[in-house]
Amino acid sequence: MNTPQHGIRAGLLVTGAVLAMSSLAACADQSASAAPTTLRFAVTDLQGLEELQREYGAFKDVLEEHTGLEVEFYAVNDRTAAAAALDNDHVDVVFTGPAEYVVIHENTGAEPVVAIRRPGYRSCVYTSSESGITAMDQLEGEQVAMSDIGSTSGHLGPSQVLLEAGLEHGDNVTVLTVGDAVHEALVRGDVAAVGIGCHDYEEFMATAEDPSDFTLLAEGDPLPPDLLMARDGLDEETVETLREAFEGHFPELLEAMLEGKDNAKYSGAELVVVGDSDYDVVRSMFKAIGVDDFTEFVG
Repeated sequence: MNTPQHGIRAGLLVTGAVLAMSSLAACADQSASAAPTTLRFAVTDLQGLEELQREYGAFKDVLEEHTGLEVEFYAVNDRTAAAAALDNDHVDVVFTGPAEYVVIHENTGAEPVVAIRRPGYRSCVYTSSESGITAMDQLEGEQVAMSDIGSTSGHLGPSQVLLEAGLEHGDNVTVLTVGDAVHEALVRGDVAAVGIGCHDYEEFMATAEDPSDFTLLAEGDPLPPDLLMARDGLDEETVETLREAFEGHFPELLEAMLEGKDNAKYSGAELVVVGDSDYDVVRSMFKAIGVDDFTEFVG
């Protein structure tokens, strides 16, 4: 038998349930409509936040203006730190080079967003005039200095140039990776030639007391462009916002990037559309130096 008290109690329960469901629905709608407002941004091979701010501070301001996102710098010193940051959801996008992209992609699944092709981005092999070497085949049995292991233009590219000339490290030529001392190794006579990015070669020639003291032996093919890559799982709306900002305002973004002293290499650069397969040539270069397991570059 239903009593007045029973009816009142039932009504209160129904009302409470409706209010709870309404509250949950409101929270769900709010969560669904909320879009990320902060973009965590990193650049490989810059040492700390201070350098990142100095080189990309102006670029950050322009990117914020044209995306409506608050860009937050995240410092990564190298590709190992960048891969870890992407994999652990500490950073959303990373601006990096071709070799770094391949290694990071293979370890984290991060994908290209946009790419920046800089003019003259290729590798050069040069020697000293005193060496008497005038052709690549004369490097057989010699030592060649390169910069850092896994560098696109300073190791992979020149290794490919050697290979195309019939020269392979450990077989009929010896490659020494000596970092920033690459030019000095030739000047001192420690090596017969240097393989380096053509941009670095041109900078070295500009400071040489007598450029005729050196002979350019070979230039490689154009290398794939540097790129902005997004972590696996970054929402497509944010990725598209970034693409639209670059496509619609690239000259302004590039001008801001060039305010960084170390970004002069991007002068005259152009925006290009790329996919993962555009970096297969870099994977081939890694194979040319005997690398198939990319985990060794992030350990």
